[in-house]
This record gives sequence, C-alpha cells and structure tokens, in this order.
Amino acid sequence: MNNGTGTDMSDGMGDASMTIGAFSKACRLSPKALRLYDELDLLRPARVDPETGYRYYAAEQLEQARLVAWLRRLGMPLAEIRKVGALEPAAAAREIRAFWSRVEAETATRRDLASFLVAHLTPPHPSKETAMPTTPSRLELRYAALSDTGRVRAANQDTAYAGTRVLAVADGFGSGGAPASGAAVEALKFLDREPLTAGSVLNLLEDAVQGATEAVREVAGPTDPQTGTTLTAMVWTGSQLALVHIGDSRAYLLRDGELFRITHDHTVVQSLLDEGRLTPEEATAHPQRTLLAKALTGAGSPRPDIRLHDARPGDRYLLCSDGLPTAVPESTIKETLRTSPTPAEATQSLISEANTSGAPDNVSCVVADVTTT
Repeated sequence: MNNGTGTDMSDGMGDASMTIGAFSKACRLSPKALRLYDELDLLRPARVDPETGYRYYAAEQLEQARLVAWLRRLGMPLAEIRKVGALEPAAAAREIRAFWSRVEAETATRRDLASFLVAHLTPPHPSKETAMPTTPSRLELRYAALSDTGRVRAANQDTAYAGTRVLAVADGFGSGGAPASGAAVEALKFLDREPLTAGSVLNLLEDAVQGATEAVREVAGPTDPQTGTTLTAMVWTGSQLALVHIGDSRAYLLRDGELFRITHDHTVVQSLLDEGRLTPEEATAHPQRTLLAKALTGAGSPRPDIRLHDARPGDRYLLCSDGLPTAVPESTIKETLRTSPTPAEATQSLISEANTSGAPDNVSCVVADVTTT
C-alpha cells in the first residue's frame, strides 16, 4: 500500500516512461491535480526532468494514483489520504472504514436536520372547508448593537451599527482601521431612510457597497492594501433581509433553537480548507488563520457576497466581528442567543463571554429579532 513515491527523482529511472498527460489519462486524475498532489508530497512523480521540470511517472504508480482518485471521490480530505497512502493494506482498510463510519454518522445528523427544515419551511395546505381568511401579521425588527475593545488591544477598530433597516459590523485593520470600518458602515446608513422592496434592495445594496468601497479608499489612499475593513451587513425590507459580506466577520441565524452560520469566511485558511489542503484541526492552529483573502481596501475590493434571506417570526440574527468566534465556541454562542430574552441582553452576554475568555481582539455584536405586530 505504501506508494514508494520517495523515489529519487533524478536517477533517470527506466520505467518512468509515462508523461504527466499519459499518466493523467490512465489514472483519471487531471494534470492540475497531479501537480497539486506532487506539491503536497501525496503522489510524487518517479522522475522530474532537471532541465524542463517535466514530470514523468512509472506504471507501478497507477494503483496508488487510482486509490487517491477513489478516496477523493469518497470525500476524504487530502491530509487523511496522505495518511492512508502510507499504510499497509489492512491498516489502510481500517482507516477507510473508520472514515466512512464518521461520514455516515454526520450524514444521518444532516438528514434529520434536512427533514426538519423541509417540514418547517413547507407551508400548510388547509382544505377549502377549513380555510379561514386571515390578516397577515406585520413583521418588524428589534435590535441592539455593542462593541468592545477586548482584553488585549489598545484601541477598538471595529464598528457596529443597528438601525431601523440596517444592521452592520465592520472590522478595520491597518493604521487607519478604525476610520475605514466607520466609513464603510456610514456609507450604508442612507438605506435606513430609503423605502425598500425585495425587488430593489439588492441593487441598492450593491450601490451602497460601491459607496463603502470608495469611502474606504479615501481613508486608506488608493494604493494601500494594508489598511481596510471587513463588512458584514443586512438590510431589512419588511419581510426579507438582504445580506452583504466580505471578509471574516460573520452572520448567524438562530431558528427554532438551531444555530446556522450564513456567511463564508474570506480567509486564506478557509480557502485551504475548501480545497482539502487543511483539516479543521490544522486550521485552528495555522499561523496565517487571520490572513484575509477578500476585504474592502484602498487598493481595490473584490466582489462581496450578496443575497436575500427570507425572515420568519422568531428568527434571531447575529452579526459579529471575528473577535467573538475566536474567543467563544459556537456552542456557547448558540446557548447565549437561545437563552437571552432581548437583543440588548444577548449582545452584552456575548461580549462578556468573550472578555471572560481573554478577548484577544476587539469584539462587536449586532443581534436582531424578527417579531410580529
């Protein structure tokens, strides 16, 4: 089972006669994947031409390459595939069996959650005999925002805001981080005064983000990538929330006692996790876990995530800077949101939890409840 891919790649092996293209077709791994697996020391070529850098593979490596392809189709992370590839067949089989047992357990949990969500989101269909005309309830938001310097930082570069329609958290960085986060949020506040509909809110939000980008550029200067801010914000239409997100601040939804993260971190480490190059355990200790892949900066900003969320009575939304999940586990965040009677009490409790845990970064929270009138 051990692939023996530690072969000296400069010895001109006679059986290393398959080019990367031919080997790719034989094992059904793309050349791009083969180059990645070489870089990760997962599937090394038998020989590399010292002048051209071209990779050559031996026919004996096909079995290992096919195993890698099968395990990737199984969904196994690259770090675990590397471990399995180094084992003898019996031990490798045990590892694969254990991995699949974990997958089946996780799938069962997700299947139950999916069944619950389908049932929860499917509207009832009363018969004509029992259907009664009803007056639809009007939805509204109740909200609170709070920001704290934390226990380690000398200054607070976060900005948190909650208004009639706009909820926002921005986490500034660099020498002008505080003005940058403040400028980004300030650029959204005009939406508090705008008449909004679900059909127009996304276009208005895109315009507002462009304004936020220009405001940050004015603070940072046109060529300074070291000063900028994250931005996670939601805009209320009366029945839906439009979400805009760039960076590693987060938005969560507490619905029927379950907590869902509805944003995706734009960090280098999250990209490595998505590609299977890191495990969640490795990510927590990665030295560059806070390095952003996307943010609003003076040097230009990539397109943020923008989408609509349907709101339901009883929903509770949390927007927070990364200082909260860095210090407080999601299980504690969920329990605090579940048990706090009001948004103001929830924000205070969450920041207190972060400070109790040492709060190495600034901590900002916005909590909003969807209620009926």
